[in-house]
Amino acid sequence: MDAESATGTKHFLWDDQLRGFGLQITATGAKSYIYQYRLGGRESLKKRYTIGRHGSPWTPDSARAECKRLSLLVAQGIDPSATDLERRRQAVDLAFSAYIKTFTDGYLKAHWKGWSDAERLLRREPLKVLQHKPMPTITKADIVAVLDQFAGRPAVARLAFSTLRKMFAWAEGRGEIDRSPIGAEFPAPKAVPARSRVLSDEELALAWRAAGTLGYPFGPIYQLLMITAARRDEVAELRWSELDQKTGEWTLPSDRAKNNQAHIVPLADEAVAILDEVARTLELDPDAPPLRPVSWPKTGLVFTTTGKTPVSGHSRGKQRLDAAMTALEYERAAKAEEKPAEIASWRIHDLRRTAATGFQRLGIRFEVTEAILNHVSGARGGVAGVYQRHDWKAEKQTALEAWARHLAGLINDEAVNNVLPLKRRVEA
Repeated sequence: MDAESATGTKHFLWDDQLRGFGLQITATGAKSYIYQYRLGGRESLKKRYTIGRHGSPWTPDSARAECKRLSLLVAQGIDPSATDLERRRQAVDLAFSAYIKTFTDGYLKAHWKGWSDAERLLRREPLKVLQHKPMPTITKADIVAVLDQFAGRPAVARLAFSTLRKMFAWAEGRGEIDRSPIGAEFPAPKAVPARSRVLSDEELALAWRAAGTLGYPFGPIYQLLMITAARRDEVAELRWSELDQKTGEWTLPSDRAKNNQAHIVPLADEAVAILDEVARTLELDPDAPPLRPVSWPKTGLVFTTTGKTPVSGHSRGKQRLDAAMTALEYERAAKAEEKPAEIASWRIHDLRRTAATGFQRLGIRFEVTEAILNHVSGARGGVAGVYQRHDWKAEKQTALEAWARHLAGLINDEAVNNVLPLKRRVEA
C-alpha cells in the first residue's frame, strides 16, 4: 500500500479476495480504504462507502475487517451510508446540548408562556449531566441523575421533570427517539406543599422602605408588586403601551396573562406616582424637578437595563432586598436599643398572598379579590364563570385604592427616621 504513489489522476486498487474492498488513491496521492456495494441487486446503483484514510488506525487488515462487517450489514438490507449518516445526526443534531434549541424553537416558544425560564433551566443542571449525549441513548438512569441535582429544591425538581418529560414526549412524537425515558411509570417528584407565608404589616412596611433604597429597576418593581398584587413577571415585563396614563389603567394582554385572559388593573394614585418617577428616571435629566408633571413613554419596556429585553437577575434583586430589609431592621433596633427582629424567609410571590389576605382584612369581597388576582377558579370558575360576566372594574379600583391607603398608613406609622411616605399623584 505504501508503495502506491500519485499518478496525476484518481484510481483504485481492488482486493481480489474480498468483493468491494479497495484502496482509493487521489491525484495527489492521498489513500483511503473504501467499500463499494449495491443494495437491492444488480439493477441498483453502486454506492461507495469510505472506511478511512490509510494509516493509524486503518491498516489493510483493520480496514478489511471493517469491510467484512459492512458487507454483513448490506446482506441484511442495511445501508452502511445511511447508518453512518444517522449516527452522525445523533451525535450532532440529536445531541442533548443541541436539541435544547430545537425543542425551544419548535415547541416551547409556541406553547409555554414561561419558555425562557424553561430553556434556562434545561441549560443548567440537565445540560451539566447530559451534555452532548444523543437523545435516543438517554436512559431513565440519566434522568434520575439529573433530578438528583435538585435535592432540597422540590419546586425546581418538579419544573425540571415536567419540562424534560415534555421535551422527550415531543421528540418521540416527531420520531426522533423510539421511546421517552420518562414514561408513565416514571414517578414524578413529590408535590410541593402549598405555601402559606404572609408578610406582617411590619414586614410589609419594612419591605417597602427597603425597596425604596434599591433604585431602578428593582425598587419600583417591588413596590408595584406590593400595590397591584400582580405576578412578578407581569410587572417585570411591563410595557408602556399597556399603560393608560389618562385613565390610570394597566391592561395586561392575554398573551402575557397566566390564564390567557386580558386583565385590567386600575392603578391607585401611589402606583401612578411610581410610574411617574420611573418615567422621569428614564429621561436621564438630573436637573429636572423631582415632582414635575411627566408624560409616560408610548412604547418600550418599563423595566429594562438593555433597552431591548426585560430586566433579569431576579434572584440577585431579591437578595439585595433581603439585605436592605435586614440593614433597616438593625438600624431601627439600634435606635430603640432593643434586639432586632428576625425576618422569616419569604418569596416575591408571597406578596400576592399578603395582598389577598389584606383585602380580606379590609372587608373586600372574595369575588373582587379573585378579579384583582385574575383568577378563574373559585368564584369565577366553572358554571359561575360562564354566566357571571361582570368585570368588577369599579370594585377593583375601590379595593386597590383602599389597599394603597392601608400601605401608606403602614409606611407613615413606621416613620421614625428618614422614612419617605408613599408619593401621591402629581396632577398635570
